[in-house]
Amino acid sequence: MEQIAPHLLADTCLAFIPVTQQRSRADGWTAETQANFIRALAAMGSVGKAARAVGMGRASAYRLRERPDAASFAAAWDRAISMGRTHQFSIAMDRALNGVTTVRVLKGGAIDVSGGPDMAVVHAALREDIFAKATKETV
Repeated sequence: MEQIAPHLLADTCLAFIPVTQQRSRADGWTAETQANFIRALAAMGSVGKAARAVGMGRASAYRLRERPDAASFAAAWDRAISMGRTHQFSIAMDRALNGVTTVRVLKGGAIDVSGGPDMAVVHAALREDIFAKATKETV
């Protein structure tokens, strides 16, 4: 009798059925690690950073995604990376338009406080269409 895997991240747009482990390993891609990776991917928008956040490698994440039973995981991945890149773009645009405060300190005393929009970030964001950088779309 085949056991049906529960949906992880249920009641969210990132819900997916976890990829089954080929071997039982404590340091492998457990269902919990997969869910944490998808959450991190939605927050960071970077596969490498999300994989490091859960103690795994970028290459092993891509291998997991390519497995035959990973269609649900791959679809959640696509949704998460899109959300993460949109979030990171919003943060960059906020910093670019509203600026950040820079304090230059010399020997413990503040000597210069400056702030304002960073047009270099605006130009970089407009020059590179981050939404075109997508992973393989799942069907």
